[in-house]
Amino acid sequence: MRFKKWTASLLSMIMSLVVLVPATSAAPNTVSVKVDGEWVQFGEHAPVIDQGSTLVPAEEIYKALKLKPEQQAQNVSGSKTVDGVTYLPVRSFGEISGYDVHWGASERAVYIWSKQPAAASGRGFLWEVENAGNKVYLLGTMHVADDSFYPLDPAIESAFAEADNLGVEVDVTKGSSPEMQKLLLDLGTYQDGTTLKDHISETTYAKLAKFLTENGMERDAFDPFKPWVVEMTLQTLQASKSGYQGQVGIDYYFVSKAMERKIPVIELESYESQLGMFNEFSQELQEANLLTTLNSLQAVDDSVNSMAEMWKTGDDQALIEMVNAIKSSGDEYYKAMLVDRNVKMTEKIEGYLKGKDSSTYMIAVGAAHMLGEKGIVTLLQEKGYTVTRK
Repeated sequence: MRFKKWTASLLSMIMSLVVLVPATSAAPNTVSVKVDGEWVQFGEHAPVIDQGSTLVPAEEIYKALKLKPEQQAQNVSGSKTVDGVTYLPVRSFGEISGYDVHWGASERAVYIWSKQPAAASGRGFLWEVENAGNKVYLLGTMHVADDSFYPLDPAIESAFAEADNLGVEVDVTKGSSPEMQKLLLDLGTYQDGTTLKDHISETTYAKLAKFLTENGMERDAFDPFKPWVVEMTLQTLQASKSGYQGQVGIDYYFVSKAMERKIPVIELESYESQLGMFNEFSQELQEANLLTTLNSLQAVDDSVNSMAEMWKTGDDQALIEMVNAIKSSGDEYYKAMLVDRNVKMTEKIEGYLKGKDSSTYMIAVGAAHMLGEKGIVTLLQEKGYTVTRK
């Protein structure tokens, strides 16, 4: 598997940065249910939320799960009958029937997965390190994904089940909040009366305008924004067209599960730091990244598919290759995107390993942070810790 130099910013967005992959929001009064990757059609009897519990019509959910009468759970605690229709609390019913259930808060969706798949789809990148009665699982994630990533490898699910705390780059469920959107606008738009056209070359602007008009948008649609916002927005939209979305990503999956379990979600970084990093890139780097993105959008599908295959097979060598592709993009980008951030996250992880409370942590951050000469795994090994691949 070969990662071309031009893919560096795309690789970073998908494998090391979550800030511009916010979860989408569904209509506030709807609840959707997906079973083993397929949306359930409920007809006139829709799921409802009652006192914080999601209730689903029994008949429709039994059909979706293809359960025979003898397999259908009896006397499920919390069941209700409304106008002759029996509703089951999806979590209690799912657990009794042998399914894994989790709630996607931002998109108001329930995801139900069989616990006995023919084979797990996502091996991913998982390591374990212990010290002084503390244990840290390091999970290298992919920030956008699709249903084919699930179910995850049992080792990953087992590590999460053991964890007392979940550590992530940032809490992805906050990405669509008004505060975060205001922060993006404050940092990512020009405040001095100038526009994008004043800050990039005529050639780059013409390429952008051509792309926008060919896709049914106004040629000046991105004029208020800085190049880094435009670049990352184009990549996010293109990845989404390929079927990969943030709300199906590995980070989002585990943040949602942590909320269900009511365990702490610890942010190793912040939206402010991630956005600030982009905003501090030199003008030359911002335009160079935008131009390479415009020149390579047609190849995004193949690149994201390659990264997805790498993650699902847990290919360490391909991951190192990917990190080297980011490194080859130049010192300014590599240092900001990976090196500086890896050092800071490693310091926090070492703090967990040296804690006095004998706790278990799962640290789920972009896979690009894990391997390579400046990766978190390498940095911990250099500090004398034994890091075991799972």
